[in-house]
Amino acid sequence: MQGIAPAIAFVGILVFLAHVFTGIFSRTRIPDVILLIAIGICIGPVLGLVNPSHFGEIGPIFTTITLIIILFEGGLALRLSTLRSTLGGAMKLAPLNFFLTMGIVAGFALWLTDLELLPAFILGAIVGSTSEAVVIPLVRQLRVKEETTTLLSVESSVNDVLSIVITVTLVEAYLLGKFEVASVSGDLLASFFVAIIFGVVGAIIWSTLLNRIHAIKNAMFTTPAFVFVIFGVVEMLGFSGAIAALAFGVTIGNIETIRFPIFKPSSPNEPVGLTETERVFFSEVAFLLKTFFFVYLGISLKLLSGWLITIGLIFTIIAFVLRIPAVKVTVGKALPTKDLSIISVMLPKGLAAVVLASIPLQQGIAGGELIQNVTYSVVLLSILFTSFLVILLDKTGLPRLYGWILSPDFKKLRLKTKTDTRQLPDDTEDIIPVGTKLFGSGDNDN
Repeated sequence: MQGIAPAIAFVGILVFLAHVFTGIFSRTRIPDVILLIAIGICIGPVLGLVNPSHFGEIGPIFTTITLIIILFEGGLALRLSTLRSTLGGAMKLAPLNFFLTMGIVAGFALWLTDLELLPAFILGAIVGSTSEAVVIPLVRQLRVKEETTTLLSVESSVNDVLSIVITVTLVEAYLLGKFEVASVSGDLLASFFVAIIFGVVGAIIWSTLLNRIHAIKNAMFTTPAFVFVIFGVVEMLGFSGAIAALAFGVTIGNIETIRFPIFKPSSPNEPVGLTETERVFFSEVAFLLKTFFFVYLGISLKLLSGWLITIGLIFTIIAFVLRIPAVKVTVGKALPTKDLSIISVMLPKGLAAVVLASIPLQQGIAGGELIQNVTYSVVLLSILFTSFLVILLDKTGLPRLYGWILSPDFKKLRLKTKTDTRQLPDDTEDIIPVGTKLFGSGDNDN
């Protein structure tokens, strides 16, 4: 017991620190995410007190449970009316941002490293991901419109699924020596739509049982338990459990606004939603799991050499630069400038990228170790960049710069500036004489 005591004490201290970091964020806008990851890096790669192998099989299980709860609890807060207005933008932004980043990063990887074509695109697919486990908790702490929160929640979930499916497919293509576009497209569509159907239908079924469940004592955790079942079934069928968990949360969070003709108003089986107590409870659970998740993420990272950090820095900058035109093309202009700026910088990578980066090395792909190490660097730097830019957006005039770049008149402003410069001499002809008007004609000189 004495050997376990320090670990138990550390867990208690960590929970207190998580609440302190939340208070720090509200005052300074320094995200608690980066502070928790810093603790993980200190006790992991720096001091060597803990490493991922100490958690054994529990580590991946814990991170998966955290992801499910974050997605489910995040879905509860999304309103259907807002989802309808932002779904189109999210479904455009996610694939455009992902494939644009994947292609450009793969090109730079071929130029800067000795990776072959497919391994370079595998690295691009991993770097193109966006972690919903980081985005959703972070954006909900920011002062942005509900539409912005919804768009980023959906976009990050879709983006993460794209990264997982494309990365695994490219690894299989490398091992088999062939790549089929039609098969990949079918897998992606099925992964999304089948998962959504399972999540929505599962939520409707569960909501019809909630009247009876609410009558049972100590049954509050049965709802997330049912989400675990849905997630597990969907994953075993080869589809996206993450999308299913998000769809479940959105459906059951809005179930009381959805009308089902098959149910009579007085029917005891009529779908009902979660109570306010349950919502608060799930929010606290998500907060607690998120705290340990980010510390575990910090433990999972590795200290790298200067060259690998430089490559990671280049790829991170590329990802953030490409994000701006992707947002400009896909996101509606009705959002405030600051919200558009937040969307443009919300690009953190997470534990999914760390896990995906280990697959090429495990499968013996050429350059697998380089892919893993560069990914570690990009994950850490992308979270640092996101956190730092969030602070600047809140404390400085940076939103005006982003607003100018994202403005539909950005190109017009540039053209207008050039036109004005050319016309400047004509406009000032009477004020400052030029040529012979200043010095006189040659005949007068004689």
